[in-house]
Amino acid sequence: MEHGKPFAITLDVGSSRANKTGAWRSERPVYVDLLPPCNQACPAGQDIQKWLYHAESGDYETAWRGIMADNPLPAVLGRICYRPCESACNRGQLDEAVGINSIERFLGDEGIRQDWTMPVAEPSGKRVLVVGAGPAGLSAAYHLARLGHAVTVRDAEAAPGGMLRYGIPRYRLPREVLDAEIRRIAAMGVAFEQNSRVTDVVAAKAGFDAVFLAVGAQVGKRAYIPAGDTAHVLDAVSLLHGMESGDRPLLGRRVAVYGGGNTAMDAARTAMRLGATDPVVVYRRTRAQMPAHESEVAEAVEEGVSMRWLSTISEIDGEGITVQKMRLDDAGFPQPTGEFERLAADTVVLALGQDTDLSLVDALPEVERADGVVRVGTGMMTGHPGIFAGGDMVPSGRTATVAVGHGGKAAREIDAWLRGLAVPEPRPRREATFGDLNTWYYSDADRTVRPHLDLSRRVSTFDEVKGGLEASTALFEARRCLSCGNCFECDNCYGVCPDNAVLKLEPGERYAIDLDYCKGCGICVAECPCGAIEMVPEET
Repeated sequence: MEHGKPFAITLDVGSSRANKTGAWRSERPVYVDLLPPCNQACPAGQDIQKWLYHAESGDYETAWRGIMADNPLPAVLGRICYRPCESACNRGQLDEAVGINSIERFLGDEGIRQDWTMPVAEPSGKRVLVVGAGPAGLSAAYHLARLGHAVTVRDAEAAPGGMLRYGIPRYRLPREVLDAEIRRIAAMGVAFEQNSRVTDVVAAKAGFDAVFLAVGAQVGKRAYIPAGDTAHVLDAVSLLHGMESGDRPLLGRRVAVYGGGNTAMDAARTAMRLGATDPVVVYRRTRAQMPAHESEVAEAVEEGVSMRWLSTISEIDGEGITVQKMRLDDAGFPQPTGEFERLAADTVVLALGQDTDLSLVDALPEVERADGVVRVGTGMMTGHPGIFAGGDMVPSGRTATVAVGHGGKAAREIDAWLRGLAVPEPRPRREATFGDLNTWYYSDADRTVRPHLDLSRRVSTFDEVKGGLEASTALFEARRCLSCGNCFECDNCYGVCPDNAVLKLEPGERYAIDLDYCKGCGICVAECPCGAIEMVPEET
C-alpha cells in the first residue's frame, strides 16, 4: 500500500469520510409516500393518516382542519359512519384497528366547542344552486363556499339535514350536533331555503351558473303483501320522519319490522323507545347475509329486539302476521318451505329499502335515468351541461359518508367547469400493506372503547347511546396509528446507518440520503418501522 492514501478501515476518527463508499452501491434507498389503507377506504376522501399525525402531537386544531379539508361534518360522521377505514386499518392485523372514527368524533366535537371556523376564498362571481340539504348537498355547499362561489341550498323539508335529520334517530345523532355543523356552513355565506321543493330543474336553474342535485332516497319501497282492512302497516321512512316532524305514530306493544338493513334496526329500536315491549325483526335470509352492520344488530339485540331469520311475511291482518319459513338453496338464495307460523303484531313496519324521487328531472330528456338513479360522467355532470348530481341520486353506496365524498368531488368538478379548467388527476400511489411494516417497533396498546349509555336508559329515552373520547384517550388512540408507508421522523434510519449517510433535516422535512457515502446496504429499509423506505436499482 502506498503511504498517504486513505484506507477504508481505520482507527483515525473521521477519516473514513475520505472513502466515498457510495461507489460500492448497486441499489439506493429512496423515501416513499405510500397510500395508507385507511385513506384508500374512506368514501369521503379524507387524508386520515395526515390528520392523525397532528392529533398524535395534541395539535387538535390542525388535526380538525385536516379533516375539514375533505369532510365538513366530522362530529356527525364521527357518530354515524360505519368506519370502512377501520376495517382496512393494518393495525387490525396486529391487535385491533385504530379507533379512527372515535378520534374524528372527538375532533368534531372539539371544533364545535371551540367554535373553530374555516376560511373562504374571494368571491368568484359565480352562483351555484344545490338541491337537497342532506349530507351530499351540505358537503357540496361547504366546499363550493370555500372556493368562493355564492351557494343557495333549496330543500323540501322544514329544516336542513335530509336523512341525517329525518332518517337517523336522535339516540345515534343528537340534533344539537347536527345543527352546530350546519350553522358553521351557513356562517360561511351559504343560503338555506327550506320548505322549497324543486320540481323543475330547468326553471330552478334560472339565475344560477350551475346546479348540483342531491335529493336523497326518502321514498320507502313497498311490497305486495295481502293485508286486511284492519291491518296497521307503515313504512320505516315515514316512522323515522314522523319522529322528527312531530307526527309520532301509535305503534302498540307488539311491533314487527320487515327488512334486514340498518333502517330496519333503527325502526325496531325506535319502536321500543316508543313503548313497544315485543319488537321483532323479520328477515328472509340469514344473519350472515343481513345488510345491516354488525354494531347495529348487536345493539338492537342488547336492547331486546328479537330476530327471526329465514322468514318472510306472507299475510297481514288486524291480529298479526303470517310468517313463512324459508331455506337457502345451493346458491344461497332463500326458498319457501311451505311451513307457516302466526306472530301477534299490532303494527307492521316495512323497511325494504328506499328510492329517490327523480321527477324533478322529467323535463330534461338528455339526463339519462336507469334503475332508479341518474347517470353521470366521471366529472359527476349529467347529460345536461351545468347540471351535476350525486349522493343517493347516482349509482353508489347509500351512506352518509359516501354522500359527503360525492359533495366534495362535485364541488371540485363544478369549480373547474365554471373556471374552464380540468380537475387534476390524483398521483398514483401504491397502497401500504401490513407486510411493509416492522411491527416489532410498536408498543402494545389496546384499543380505547367508547362508553355506552346504561341499557335501562337506552330503551326508555332517546339519549345518545355511544359516548365520545376525552382529550387524553383521543391522544392515546391517535398514537396507536402505525403511519403505514409514510415517514413519521422516528430517527431509526438516522440512527442505524453505518455510514452516517442519512441526513436529518428540519422538523417536518424528514431526511435525505448522502449518496456519496450510502453503500446501499439496506439496513435503513430493514429497520424502518412504517415501510417508508424502498431500495431501487442504482441509476446508470
